[in-house]
Order: sequence, then structure tokens, then C-alpha cells
Amino acid sequence: QVRVEESGGGLAQAGESLSLSCSASGSIFRIIQMGWYRQAPGKQRELVATVNAGGGINYGESVKGRFTISRVNGLNTVSLQMTVLKPEDTAVYLCNGRIYSTMTTWDEYWGQGTQVTVSS
Repeated sequence: QVRVEESGGGLAQAGESLSLSCSASGSIFRIIQMGWYRQAPGKQRELVATVNAGGGINYGESVKGRFTISRVNGLNTVSLQMTVLKPEDTAVYLCNGRIYSTMTTWDEYWGQGTQVTVSS
């Protein structure tokens, strides 16, 4: 069984920084991609940032230049450094992993989410 778990987040004021971490564990054969999505109340889930096994990185338009995703332990652990936070960054942040559990079977795994709240 594969698990994806987030840590970090919390409260910040506008302009401040926060960091998140996500770790994948369990029966992992190979990780394709790890990343972060977020969902605010009443809004659709949106991309924050992803990093793949080749090192390719994608950022959502609203966070470019402010957020940085990094690999900490290969792709087993990734971090998200969030700077110059804005109230509109307030959301539940969910870690996502695209992971092969066997040589031929991959799936998407989601963490439970961690709340980030930014006050003005």
C-alpha cells in the first residue's frame, strides 16, 4: 500500500512565508511525479506545483515566482516553499503522487490535505 502524507501549513499574514512537506511511503516501485494542488471553499481544485522524475517542474500561474517546489529525498519527499503569501492563497493544500506500486501498475495517490490560511 502506498501512502502520501503532508506536513506543515498553518496560519500566516500576507507577505509572510510558509513551507509544506510531502512524503510518499509504502510499496513504491517508482515515482513518476509528486506535487501539490489546492482547493479553496467553493472553488475547483487547482494546480500549485509538480515535479517529475526527470526534474521537470510546473507551477500554477497564480503562484509562479512566489512558490518553489523542491525534491528533498529523490521524489520520496518534496517540499513547497511559499513566499509573499496572499489571502487568496488560503486553501487546503493536497499532496499528489503518481506512483508505480509494481513494475506495471501506477495510480494517483492523495494526502488528506493541510490547511493554509493567510490573513490580510
